[in-house]
Amino acid sequence: MTKRMLLVLLALGLVLGAMFGWKHYQAQKMAALASMPPPPASVSAAYVQTETWQPYLAAVGSLVATQGILVTTEVAGKVSAIRFESGQQVEAGTLLLQLDDSVDQAQLEGIVAERRMADLQFKRREELLDSKTISRSDVDEARLRLENAIANLATKQAQIAKKRITAPFSGWLGIRQVDLGEYLQPGAAIVPLDAMDPIHVDYSLPERQLDQISVGQLVEIEVQAFPGERFGGQITAINPAIDTGTRSLRVRATLENPRARLRPGMFAEVRTVLPQRTQVLTLPQTAITYNPYGDSVFVIQEDESGSRVQRRQVETGGVRNGQVEIVQGLQAGEQVVTAGQVKLRNDQPVVIDNSIVLDQQITRP
Repeated sequence: MTKRMLLVLLALGLVLGAMFGWKHYQAQKMAALASMPPPPASVSAAYVQTETWQPYLAAVGSLVATQGILVTTEVAGKVSAIRFESGQQVEAGTLLLQLDDSVDQAQLEGIVAERRMADLQFKRREELLDSKTISRSDVDEARLRLENAIANLATKQAQIAKKRITAPFSGWLGIRQVDLGEYLQPGAAIVPLDAMDPIHVDYSLPERQLDQISVGQLVEIEVQAFPGERFGGQITAINPAIDTGTRSLRVRATLENPRARLRPGMFAEVRTVLPQRTQVLTLPQTAITYNPYGDSVFVIQEDESGSRVQRRQVETGGVRNGQVEIVQGLQAGEQVVTAGQVKLRNDQPVVIDNSIVLDQQITRP
Protein backbone atom coordinates (compact mmCIF):
# COMPACT_ATOMS: atom_id res chain seq x y z
CA MET A 1 0.00 0.00 0.00
CA THR A 2 2.80 2.36 0.89
CA LYS A 3 4.63 1.48 -2.31
CA ARG A 4 1.56 2.29 -4.42
CA MET A 5 1.16 5.62 -2.67
CA LEU A 6 4.78 6.50 -3.39
CA LEU A 7 4.32 5.69 -7.07
CA VAL A 8 1.25 7.96 -7.28
CA LEU A 9 3.09 10.82 -5.60
CA LEU A 10 6.07 10.34 -7.90
CA ALA A 11 3.85 10.43 -11.00
CA LEU A 12 2.05 13.53 -9.71
CA GLY A 13 5.38 15.24 -9.05
CA LEU A 14 6.57 14.46 -12.58
CA VAL A 15 3.39 15.95 -14.11
CA LEU A 16 3.53 19.09 -11.98
CA GLY A 17 7.23 19.50 -12.69
CA ALA A 18 6.62 19.22 -16.42
CA MET A 19 3.85 21.82 -16.22
CA PHE A 20 5.94 24.30 -14.26
CA GLY A 21 8.89 23.72 -16.58
CA TRP A 22 6.75 24.44 -19.65
CA LYS A 23 5.36 27.62 -18.07
CA HIS A 24 8.88 28.76 -17.22
CA TYR A 25 9.98 28.11 -20.80
CA GLN A 26 7.04 30.15 -22.16
CA ALA A 27 7.80 33.01 -19.78
CA GLN A 28 11.41 33.10 -20.99
CA LYS A 29 10.31 33.14 -24.62
CA MET A 30 7.87 35.98 -23.92
CA ALA A 31 10.53 37.99 -22.14
CA ALA A 32 12.91 37.45 -25.05
CA LEU A 33 10.27 38.64 -27.53
CA ALA A 34 9.45 41.67 -25.38
CA SER A 35 13.09 42.69 -25.25
CA MET A 36 13.37 42.63 -29.04
CA PRO A 37 12.79 45.98 -30.81
CA PRO A 38 9.45 46.26 -32.68
CA PRO A 39 9.55 45.71 -36.43
CA PRO A 40 9.52 48.83 -38.62
CA ALA A 41 6.04 50.18 -39.36
CA SER A 42 5.00 50.59 -42.97
CA VAL A 43 3.97 54.18 -43.69
CA SER A 44 3.56 56.50 -46.65
CA ALA A 45 5.44 59.78 -46.81
CA ALA A 46 5.63 63.09 -48.65
CA TYR A 47 8.06 66.00 -48.78
CA VAL A 48 7.29 69.53 -47.65
CA GLN A 49 6.93 71.53 -50.85
CA THR A 50 7.01 75.21 -51.74
CA GLU A 51 4.00 76.32 -53.79
CA THR A 52 2.75 79.61 -55.17
CA TRP A 53 -0.75 80.30 -53.92
CA GLN A 54 -3.07 83.00 -55.18
CA PRO A 55 -4.47 84.68 -52.06
CA TYR A 56 -8.16 85.47 -51.92
CA LEU A 57 -10.90 86.64 -49.57
CA ALA A 58 -13.34 83.80 -48.86
CA ALA A 59 -17.06 84.39 -48.39
CA VAL A 60 -20.43 82.83 -49.09
CA GLY A 61 -23.20 84.39 -51.13
CA SER A 62 -26.32 83.87 -53.22
CA LEU A 63 -26.87 84.13 -56.94
CA VAL A 64 -29.30 86.84 -58.05
CA ALA A 65 -30.92 87.36 -61.45
CA THR A 66 -29.99 90.51 -63.33
CA GLN A 67 -33.73 91.15 -63.53
CA GLY A 68 -36.36 88.97 -61.94
CA ILE A 69 -40.11 89.51 -61.66
CA LEU A 70 -43.38 87.66 -61.26
CA VAL A 71 -45.40 88.54 -64.36
CA THR A 72 -48.87 89.74 -63.32
CA THR A 73 -51.94 91.34 -64.90
CA GLU A 74 -52.93 94.95 -64.30
CA VAL A 75 -56.59 94.43 -65.26
CA ALA A 76 -59.19 91.77 -64.55
CA GLY A 77 -60.32 89.36 -67.22
CA LYS A 78 -60.74 85.78 -68.37
CA VAL A 79 -57.74 84.00 -69.92
CA SER A 80 -58.55 83.43 -73.59
CA ALA A 81 -55.11 82.29 -74.82
CA ILE A 82 -51.77 81.20 -73.31
CA ARG A 83 -48.84 81.74 -75.67
CA PHE A 84 -45.93 80.30 -73.66
CA GLU A 85 -44.63 77.08 -72.15
CA SER A 86 -43.17 76.65 -68.67
CA GLY A 87 -39.38 76.99 -68.71
CA GLN A 88 -39.34 78.68 -72.12
CA GLN A 89 -36.75 81.29 -73.09
CA VAL A 90 -38.44 84.44 -74.42
CA GLU A 91 -37.41 87.76 -75.91
CA ALA A 92 -38.61 91.16 -74.72
CA GLY A 93 -42.08 91.94 -76.12
CA THR A 94 -43.10 88.31 -76.64
CA LEU A 95 -46.86 87.79 -76.10
CA LEU A 96 -47.33 85.55 -73.07
CA LEU A 97 -51.07 85.65 -72.33
CA GLN A 98 -54.22 87.13 -73.81
CA LEU A 99 -57.24 88.13 -71.73
CA ASP A 100 -60.70 88.17 -73.30
CA ASP A 101 -61.18 91.60 -74.90
CA SER A 102 -64.27 90.99 -77.07
CA VAL A 103 -66.38 93.53 -75.15
CA ASP A 104 -63.58 96.09 -75.30
CA GLN A 105 -63.19 95.58 -79.04
CA ALA A 106 -66.93 96.21 -79.54
CA GLN A 107 -66.74 99.36 -77.41
CA LEU A 108 -63.68 100.43 -79.40
CA GLU A 109 -65.67 100.36 -82.64
CA GLY A 110 -68.26 102.72 -81.11
CA ILE A 111 -65.56 105.06 -79.84
CA VAL A 112 -63.91 105.10 -83.26
CA ALA A 113 -67.26 106.05 -84.83
CA GLU A 114 -67.74 108.84 -82.27
CA ARG A 115 -64.28 110.12 -83.04
CA ARG A 116 -65.04 110.21 -86.78
CA MET A 117 -68.30 112.08 -86.14
CA ALA A 118 -66.56 114.61 -83.91
CA ASP A 119 -63.89 115.10 -86.57
CA LEU A 120 -66.49 115.72 -89.30
CA GLN A 121 -68.46 118.16 -87.16
CA PHE A 122 -65.33 120.10 -86.32
CA LYS A 123 -64.30 120.39 -89.98
CA ARG A 124 -67.81 121.50 -91.05
CA ARG A 125 -67.99 124.18 -88.37
CA GLU A 126 -64.57 125.46 -89.37
CA GLU A 127 -65.88 125.84 -92.94
CA LEU A 128 -68.99 127.66 -91.69
CA LEU A 129 -66.82 129.94 -89.57
CA ASP A 130 -64.98 131.08 -92.69
CA SER A 131 -68.29 132.15 -94.20
CA LYS A 132 -69.24 133.77 -90.87
CA THR A 133 -72.37 131.63 -90.60
CA ILE A 134 -71.63 130.42 -86.99
CA SER A 135 -69.79 131.87 -84.05
CA ARG A 136 -66.31 131.09 -82.80
CA SER A 137 -67.74 129.43 -79.65
CA ASP A 138 -69.51 126.80 -81.79
CA VAL A 139 -66.22 125.90 -83.40
CA ASP A 140 -64.47 125.72 -80.02
CA GLU A 141 -67.20 123.44 -78.72
CA ALA A 142 -66.75 121.12 -81.73
CA ARG A 143 -62.97 121.10 -81.17
CA LEU A 144 -63.43 120.08 -77.51
CA ARG A 145 -65.76 117.23 -78.52
CA LEU A 146 -63.12 116.01 -81.01
CA GLU A 147 -60.35 116.15 -78.40
CA ASN A 148 -62.56 114.26 -75.94
CA ALA A 149 -63.27 111.59 -78.57
CA ILE A 150 -59.54 111.24 -79.28
CA ALA A 151 -58.84 110.85 -75.54
CA ASN A 152 -61.59 108.24 -75.15
CA LEU A 153 -60.13 106.30 -78.09
CA ALA A 154 -56.63 106.35 -76.58
CA THR A 155 -57.99 105.23 -73.21
CA LYS A 156 -59.84 102.27 -74.71
CA GLN A 157 -56.82 101.25 -76.80
CA ALA A 158 -54.65 101.33 -73.65
CA GLN A 159 -57.18 99.16 -71.80
CA ILE A 160 -57.15 96.63 -74.65
CA ALA A 161 -53.33 96.67 -74.73
CA LYS A 162 -53.22 95.82 -71.01
CA LYS A 163 -55.08 92.59 -71.78
CA ARG A 164 -52.12 91.49 -73.88
CA ILE A 165 -49.49 90.48 -71.30
CA THR A 166 -46.01 90.53 -72.86
CA ALA A 167 -42.49 89.86 -71.56
CA PRO A 168 -40.98 93.16 -70.35
CA PHE A 169 -37.43 91.86 -70.91
CA SER A 170 -35.65 88.84 -72.32
CA GLY A 171 -35.14 85.88 -70.01
CA TRP A 172 -36.32 82.47 -68.86
CA LEU A 173 -39.87 81.74 -67.78
CA GLY A 174 -40.67 79.66 -64.73
CA ILE A 175 -43.65 77.40 -64.09
CA ARG A 176 -47.02 78.62 -65.36
CA GLN A 177 -49.46 79.58 -62.59
CA VAL A 178 -52.67 80.14 -64.59
CA ASP A 179 -54.95 77.99 -66.74
CA LEU A 180 -56.95 78.62 -69.87
CA GLY A 181 -60.41 80.05 -69.06
CA GLU A 182 -59.40 81.17 -65.56
CA TYR A 183 -60.68 84.56 -64.42
CA LEU A 184 -57.84 86.74 -63.16
CA GLN A 185 -58.07 89.63 -60.75
CA PRO A 186 -55.66 92.59 -61.03
CA GLY A 187 -52.26 91.59 -59.66
CA ALA A 188 -52.80 87.85 -60.21
CA ALA A 189 -49.51 85.94 -60.72
CA ILE A 190 -48.99 84.44 -64.17
CA VAL A 191 -45.39 83.18 -64.42
CA PRO A 192 -41.93 84.06 -63.03
CA LEU A 193 -39.47 85.66 -65.46
CA ASP A 194 -35.73 85.92 -64.79
CA ALA A 195 -32.90 87.39 -66.84
CA MET A 196 -29.91 85.14 -66.09
CA ASP A 197 -27.21 86.18 -68.54
CA PRO A 198 -25.30 87.78 -67.00
CA ILE A 199 -26.06 86.83 -63.40
CA HIS A 200 -25.09 88.46 -60.11
CA VAL A 201 -23.68 87.00 -56.91
CA ASP A 202 -24.23 89.01 -53.72
CA TYR A 203 -22.02 88.41 -50.69
CA SER A 204 -20.60 90.16 -47.63
CA LEU A 205 -17.06 90.83 -46.41
CA PRO A 206 -15.86 92.18 -43.04
CA GLU A 207 -15.35 95.92 -42.96
CA ARG A 208 -11.61 95.45 -42.25
CA GLN A 209 -11.22 94.12 -45.80
CA LEU A 210 -12.67 97.23 -47.43
CA ASP A 211 -9.25 98.46 -48.61
CA GLN A 212 -8.59 95.11 -50.34
CA ILE A 213 -11.49 95.20 -52.80
CA SER A 214 -12.49 97.47 -55.69
CA VAL A 215 -14.83 97.50 -58.66
CA GLY A 216 -13.45 95.37 -61.50
CA GLN A 217 -11.62 92.94 -59.19
CA LEU A 218 -11.75 89.28 -60.26
CA VAL A 219 -14.05 86.87 -58.44
CA GLU A 220 -14.40 83.07 -58.58
CA ILE A 221 -17.37 81.07 -57.32
CA GLU A 222 -18.23 77.41 -56.80
CA VAL A 223 -21.75 76.00 -56.48
CA GLN A 224 -22.91 72.64 -55.17
CA ALA A 225 -24.61 71.76 -58.45
CA PHE A 226 -21.22 71.62 -60.23
CA PRO A 227 -18.64 70.48 -57.65
CA GLY A 228 -15.03 71.26 -58.49
CA GLU A 229 -15.98 73.69 -61.30
CA ARG A 230 -15.23 77.38 -60.95
CA PHE A 231 -17.05 80.29 -62.58
CA GLY A 232 -15.32 83.62 -63.02
CA GLY A 233 -16.58 87.19 -62.92
CA GLN A 234 -15.73 90.57 -61.49
CA ILE A 235 -16.98 92.98 -58.86
CA THR A 236 -19.46 95.45 -60.33
CA ALA A 237 -20.85 97.19 -57.24
CA ILE A 238 -19.93 97.82 -53.61
CA ASN A 239 -22.42 99.17 -51.09
CA PRO A 240 -21.31 102.62 -49.90
CA ALA A 241 -22.47 101.97 -46.32
CA ILE A 242 -21.38 99.37 -43.77
CA ASP A 243 -24.11 97.25 -42.16
CA THR A 244 -24.21 98.47 -38.56
CA GLY A 245 -25.64 95.16 -37.33
CA THR A 246 -22.94 92.88 -38.74
CA ARG A 247 -20.18 95.42 -39.48
CA SER A 248 -19.90 93.90 -42.94
CA LEU A 249 -19.76 95.26 -46.45
CA ARG A 250 -22.21 94.17 -49.17
CA VAL A 251 -20.57 93.33 -52.50
CA ARG A 252 -22.04 92.36 -55.89
CA ALA A 253 -20.13 90.57 -58.64
CA THR A 254 -21.34 89.80 -62.16
CA LEU A 255 -20.67 86.59 -64.09
CA GLU A 256 -21.34 85.53 -67.67
CA ASN A 257 -23.96 82.78 -67.82
CA PRO A 258 -24.67 82.01 -71.51
CA ARG A 259 -26.04 78.49 -70.93
CA ALA A 260 -28.02 79.43 -67.82
CA ARG A 261 -26.20 76.82 -65.73
CA LEU A 262 -26.14 79.19 -62.79
CA ARG A 263 -29.61 79.87 -61.39
CA PRO A 264 -30.91 82.59 -59.07
CA GLY A 265 -31.04 81.50 -55.45
CA MET A 266 -28.06 79.12 -55.65
CA PHE A 267 -25.68 79.06 -52.68
CA ALA A 268 -22.16 80.03 -53.77
CA GLU A 269 -18.71 79.90 -52.24
CA VAL A 270 -17.09 83.16 -53.32
CA ARG A 271 -13.37 83.94 -53.61
CA THR A 272 -12.38 87.54 -54.21
CA VAL A 273 -8.96 87.23 -55.87
CA LEU A 274 -6.23 89.49 -54.47
CA PRO A 275 -3.57 90.83 -56.85
CA GLN A 276 -0.44 89.59 -55.04
CA ARG A 277 0.78 85.97 -55.01
CA THR A 278 2.56 84.28 -52.07
CA GLN A 279 5.02 81.42 -51.59
CA VAL A 280 3.85 78.89 -48.99
CA LEU A 281 4.98 75.53 -47.60
CA THR A 282 2.41 72.78 -48.15
CA LEU A 283 1.74 69.18 -47.19
CA PRO A 284 -1.05 66.72 -47.97
CA GLN A 285 -3.83 67.27 -45.46
CA THR A 286 -3.62 63.61 -44.37
CA ALA A 287 -0.19 64.29 -42.87
CA ILE A 288 -1.64 66.50 -40.13
CA THR A 289 -2.77 65.02 -36.82
CA TYR A 290 -5.34 67.42 -35.37
CA ASN A 291 -5.60 67.59 -31.59
CA PRO A 292 -7.17 70.04 -29.11
CA TYR A 293 -3.72 70.91 -27.77
CA GLY A 294 -2.23 71.56 -31.22
CA ASP A 295 -1.57 70.08 -34.65
CA SER A 296 1.40 67.80 -35.24
CA VAL A 297 3.18 65.68 -37.85
CA PHE A 298 5.65 62.78 -37.73
CA VAL A 299 8.91 63.86 -39.33
CA ILE A 300 11.05 61.09 -40.85
CA GLN A 301 14.71 61.28 -39.94
CA GLU A 302 17.52 59.15 -41.34
CA ASP A 303 20.34 57.66 -39.22
CA GLU A 304 22.76 54.74 -39.45
CA SER A 305 20.08 52.21 -38.47
CA GLY A 306 17.53 53.46 -41.00
CA SER A 307 14.46 55.72 -40.90
CA ARG A 308 12.89 56.83 -37.64
CA VAL A 309 10.07 59.23 -36.81
CA GLN A 310 9.75 62.15 -34.41
CA ARG A 311 6.51 63.96 -33.57
CA ARG A 312 6.68 67.71 -34.15
CA GLN A 313 4.14 70.45 -33.42
CA VAL A 314 3.21 72.63 -36.42
CA GLU A 315 1.04 75.66 -37.12
CA THR A 316 -1.27 75.23 -40.11
CA GLY A 317 -2.96 77.76 -42.39
CA GLY A 318 -5.36 77.49 -45.29
CA VAL A 319 -6.38 74.33 -47.15
CA ARG A 320 -6.65 74.05 -50.94
CA ASN A 321 -7.28 70.96 -53.03
CA GLY A 322 -6.19 68.60 -50.25
CA GLN A 323 -2.99 70.56 -49.51
CA VAL A 324 -2.61 72.37 -46.19
CA GLU A 325 -0.41 75.40 -45.62
CA ILE A 326 2.36 75.04 -43.01
CA VAL A 327 2.92 78.38 -41.31
CA GLN A 328 5.47 77.26 -38.75
CA GLY A 329 7.31 74.10 -37.63
CA LEU A 330 8.68 72.62 -40.87
CA GLN A 331 11.10 73.51 -43.63
CA ALA A 332 10.98 72.81 -47.36
CA GLY A 333 12.39 69.37 -48.25
CA GLU A 334 11.62 67.66 -44.92
CA GLN A 335 9.85 64.31 -45.21
CA VAL A 336 6.77 63.55 -43.12
CA VAL A 337 4.38 60.63 -42.69
CA THR A 338 1.10 60.99 -44.61
CA ALA A 339 -0.58 57.71 -43.59
CA GLY A 340 -0.14 55.27 -40.70
CA GLN A 341 0.39 57.83 -37.91
CA VAL A 342 -1.91 56.04 -35.44
CA LYS A 343 0.56 53.22 -34.79
CA LEU A 344 3.64 55.45 -34.46
CA ARG A 345 5.60 56.76 -31.50
CA ASN A 346 8.79 58.76 -31.16
CA ASP A 347 12.02 57.06 -32.37
CA GLN A 348 10.08 54.19 -33.95
CA PRO A 349 11.69 52.77 -37.11
CA VAL A 350 9.58 52.95 -40.26
CA VAL A 351 9.58 51.61 -43.79
CA ILE A 352 8.24 53.94 -46.48
CA ASP A 353 5.80 52.33 -48.89
CA ASN A 354 3.82 54.91 -50.88
CA SER A 355 2.20 52.26 -53.07
CA ILE A 356 -0.12 51.35 -50.19
CA VAL A 357 -1.47 54.86 -50.05
CA LEU A 358 -2.02 54.94 -53.80
CA ASP A 359 -4.07 51.75 -53.59
CA GLN A 360 -6.07 53.19 -50.71
CA GLN A 361 -6.78 56.38 -52.61
CA ILE A 362 -7.99 54.46 -55.63
CA THR A 363 -10.36 52.27 -53.64
CA ARG A 364 -11.59 55.03 -51.36
CA PRO A 365 -15.36 55.52 -51.89
